[in-house]
Amino acid sequence: MADPAIALLGYRFSVYTRIVRLVLAEKGLRYGYTEIDPFLPELPCGYEDLHPFGRVPVLVHDGFTLYETAAIARYLDKRFPDPALTPDAPEAVARMQQVIGIVDSYGYRALVRQVFSHLVFRPLQGAASSADEVAQGLRESRRVLRALETIAREGLVLDGETPSLADFHLAPMIDYFIRPQEGAAILQDHPAMAAWWDRVSIRPSVRETRPDLSQVPGG
Repeated sequence: MADPAIALLGYRFSVYTRIVRLVLAEKGLRYGYTEIDPFLPELPCGYEDLHPFGRVPVLVHDGFTLYETAAIARYLDKRFPDPALTPDAPEAVARMQQVIGIVDSYGYRALVRQVFSHLVFRPLQGAASSADEVAQGLRESRRVLRALETIAREGLVLDGETPSLADFHLAPMIDYFIRPQEGAAILQDHPAMAAWWDRVSIRPSVRETRPDLSQVPGG
């Protein structure tokens, strides 16, 4: 589906930008893309008019501007309902929202900011890593994976067969988390989540949006 009125502003290595790209891909939507590096000393002129906190991503659709990833994903799912990425059952909707909350509140820092960043991304940049940050992230990631394992076993969401917004909110973070062998080993200790990843990771949207880490600018 072509909708030239959709524009996405994001950062190619951002898991949150990738979440939106996954939803757009699952919907079969075309969109314009503008790269914004939120870590630069100065953002492009006028960007804070779109996002007052200077983060990514931002979606602009037909004059409607929206930031905050979960809000963007829900907007796209309502605005372009085919295929639906929100379950029908209230219990499943609640679990979907719970997974998104777990990922944002507890998963992102441990899986991405601590484990992936310090074991993979910062070394690629030529930046210093912290063993303490890695150790803390690995400990906390086990707690996160245990919680998600329980939800996946229940079967309302994260079954890998009927995707919801929860799958696409989580997938970019797991993809980064398992790049280092330490993260991959922890995922394998949680069989329901490992099986979920085996199914989700082969989806075309997940493969097509995978960041090319060879493009990370070195220090």
